[in-house]
Amino acid sequence: MPALVRLYIRNVIVGFALSAVFVGALLWLNVANLWHLISTSPQGWIAVAMLFVFNGIVFGGVQFAIVIMRMAKPEDTGGRGRKVPVATTIPALIHVPARARQDHRDARR
Repeated sequence: MPALVRLYIRNVIVGFALSAVFVGALLWLNVANLWHLISTSPQGWIAVAMLFVFNGIVFGGVQFAIVIMRMAKPEDTGGRGRKVPVATTIPALIHVPARARQDHRDARR
């Protein structure tokens, strides 16, 4: 199996583990009375499954994105001295003459 696929699967598993912890914390802390709503409804398990799966997709994707972005090689910025700004000169001011606007009624005559 390619290394990138193994990396993806490992990070998706981590994301779903984080999702399980997150959904468990939501239910244990009874956020927005969620535990009561789920425990008293006959379809409450569907809500828990949806919370777990959708949060797992989000957390897995974020986990994979973080790992991929951290794989970048650091840029060689040279010395740690003073940075010179790109634009060091102030552009010259240009004089633009303005004309008075004619009234539309005068323009028709």
